[in-house]
Amino acid sequence: MDHIPTRQDIIEAHKSIINYIHRTPVYTNASINRVTEATIYFKCENFQKVGAFKMRGASCAVAALDEDTRYKGIATHSSGNHAQAVALTAKLYGIESHIVMPENAPAIKRQAVEEYGAKIYTSGNRIEDREKKMTEVLQASGASFIHPYNNYDIIAGQATASKELLEDLPDLDTVIAPVGGGGLLSGTALTCRYHDEQIKVYGAEPALVDDAARSLASGKIEGNFRIDTIADGLRTNLGDKTFAIISKYVDEILTVEEESIIAAMRMIWERMKIVVEPSGAVPLAAILSHPTIFTGKKVGAIISGGNVDLQNLPF
Repeated sequence: MDHIPTRQDIIEAHKSIINYIHRTPVYTNASINRVTEATIYFKCENFQKVGAFKMRGASCAVAALDEDTRYKGIATHSSGNHAQAVALTAKLYGIESHIVMPENAPAIKRQAVEEYGAKIYTSGNRIEDREKKMTEVLQASGASFIHPYNNYDIIAGQATASKELLEDLPDLDTVIAPVGGGGLLSGTALTCRYHDEQIKVYGAEPALVDDAARSLASGKIEGNFRIDTIADGLRTNLGDKTFAIISKYVDEILTVEEESIIAAMRMIWERMKIVVEPSGAVPLAAILSHPTIFTGKKVGAIISGGNVDLQNLPF
């Protein structure tokens, strides 16, 4: 796809991936609603295949390739969830996958990628390190690069999470999603705008990697000076495609401290009895940290994933 996904593009994307994804449940919790003074509906992408929303985008991008191109294999760089999604999609299509993972990728995510049969290449932890290694892998393999977020087919695939959410709950006041590279938030924003322009759309990100918030403030893509947030899935920077969509359609990016992420993650574990990874808890952390925005509102919050290293919990 060479353009910002339209409403029809997102509908067609959903049809193309329907046999490769789960339609994930939407949960609400009376206890959390009392604490936040909002009615929150959690779109539980932690129950998605590979344990994260990334399966939507990866399967959509691969479905969009022509058969000859797809046969040559696919490749990507990722700290984990997108890597797993590309690896599993390749396995389901019976093609090779080549995955560049940084040294600091969580062990549980690396193990899952291996189990899906991908060829793994290790890079340094900076995004520049990943991209340099990815260039080498693409030249050697001839595979097609599936960008983790800066790809319109990826964005259309990620948009299907909020499409399902709004089909289940068409009268939401607000939708909030985490933002790293911006694929999920871009897709969420498009779906919400196509559904009802009155819906407020927020992004949520760690204050330690607040490039999205700074990018919206400055009007250009900003980088990060550090990447040591516990929310490992949100350490990446916006791309030009995601930035353009987010700049136009997202109302605000809300930042949260590390302590708030851990508290929100624990709250979901304890009160909802479900496993969520730090990145997936960031939207609730934002709701807790910015209560005046959400008080009295009917809020859709996307739990982006549930892939946690149980040997290294923050609580």
